[in-house]
Amino acid sequence: MRKLLATGVLALPLLAAPAAVFPALAEAGHGPKLLDTRFSFEGPFGTIDRAAAQRGFQIYKEVCAACHAMSLMSYRNLMDLGLSEAAVKGIAAEVQVEDVNDVGEKIERPGKPSDRFKKPFPNDAAAAAANGGAAPPDLSLIIKARPNGARYVFSLLQGYVDFDSLTDQQKAEFGLAKDYKLEEGKHFNIYFQPGEQGYKIGMAKPLSDGQVNYVDGSKNDLPSMARDVVTFLAWASEPHMEARKRTGVRVVLFLLIFAGMMYAVKRKIWADAH
Repeated sequence: MRKLLATGVLALPLLAAPAAVFPALAEAGHGPKLLDTRFSFEGPFGTIDRAAAQRGFQIYKEVCAACHAMSLMSYRNLMDLGLSEAAVKGIAAEVQVEDVNDVGEKIERPGKPSDRFKKPFPNDAAAAAANGGAAPPDLSLIIKARPNGARYVFSLLQGYVDFDSLTDQQKAEFGLAKDYKLEEGKHFNIYFQPGEQGYKIGMAKPLSDGQVNYVDGSKNDLPSMARDVVTFLAWASEPHMEARKRTGVRVVLFLLIFAGMMYAVKRKIWADAH
């Protein structure tokens, strides 16, 4: 597990943060600056840390899957993360999926590796009704949903703050109006839609230190778990990222060699002209 580059001060949640912390986080008119960290998949030579992604899948399965679908993922895709075929078959068989039998009757059967990840709700209306009127977003492409998506999700998962513990000075530093209040069912997250009436998110804090016990015994504090689940979601958003980067590097090397050869040919052809 890579160590976070963020300092201990930035490792939220800030349940009782001193007033001096907030000026360092808040950028006037733009909300707090995202937590500064690096992921293994960043850069032209970046790769997916498969151990971290497997742990991230465990978090998704145990925590996120209760509300969030991943409709573009099939269970068999997990073999690309290094899970064995037997393990994938076991994971898929844990869910019941709707199907039809040989005579066209609706049935439920254990999942198969070829099935898509089971959705937690039958439709968007049911999802919205169970979550205060807003359906939880599908996580298949969540990292690609906005610029710097990996850092945004990483920060969001650690950005929950106890609103009642904030002082008037801290509220002013976030640009909150005097009549600002949290409606029932809303939670204060410093990275969610900053602004006078922003920071209100319907999702309760999903992760806490030690919430998920990793099967490999890895560190399971909040920053580590946030990093792992972001790694998994980044892989899910672009499963063929590593192949794309390898192809890109090969193309660049080919073009450089080709350009060098063309320059040598040009010098040879025009040598007498000079």
